[in-house]
Amino acid sequence: MNAPVRHLSLAELEAGLRALPAAPQRHGALRMIVRRLADGSRETPASVVLGRAEGVPGDDWIRRPPQKPDAQLAVMRTDVATLIAAGQPLTTFGDNLFVDLELSDSALPAGTQIRVGRALVEVTPEPHNGCSKFNARFGNDALRLVQRKETRDQNYRGVYWRVIEDGEAALGDSIEVMR
Repeated sequence: MNAPVRHLSLAELEAGLRALPAAPQRHGALRMIVRRLADGSRETPASVVLGRAEGVPGDDWIRRPPQKPDAQLAVMRTDVATLIAAGQPLTTFGDNLFVDLELSDSALPAGTQIRVGRALVEVTPEPHNGCSKFNARFGNDALRLVQRKETRDQNYRGVYWRVIEDGEAALGDSIEVMR
């Protein structure tokens, strides 16, 4: 029998965020790749070729019309996701890439280009907000945390990237902010 999912309180989430070390600003690493399959299951390949046509090949993004190019790759900081997940697998989020890299607006404004392995991606202006699925999976307080006006620019829920140059990306690959 599975243990019940525990959602962290807002106070626990805030304390957890304060305890996290600062994320790398210019050079980070790719920690997880997630492909969302048509049946709702998830795969975590060790590498993929990120592509302009479909982002993560085989990901559900390509099957959900209309495809929004500015929401091609959903990206989240690994440490923030681990905190919010409170023991649930990171694949529960539905994001494609989990990274060790600062994702705040000040560190990565829209238009910033980033090398992920051999692929080149760009931060899009599309906001990555929590939704009803996020609320159900992680709780009301987690949704409040990621949507609060005063900290929204920190992008705790993550950001969107779009591929501008196809290339292979693998777990552990370097991420370099190109500016």
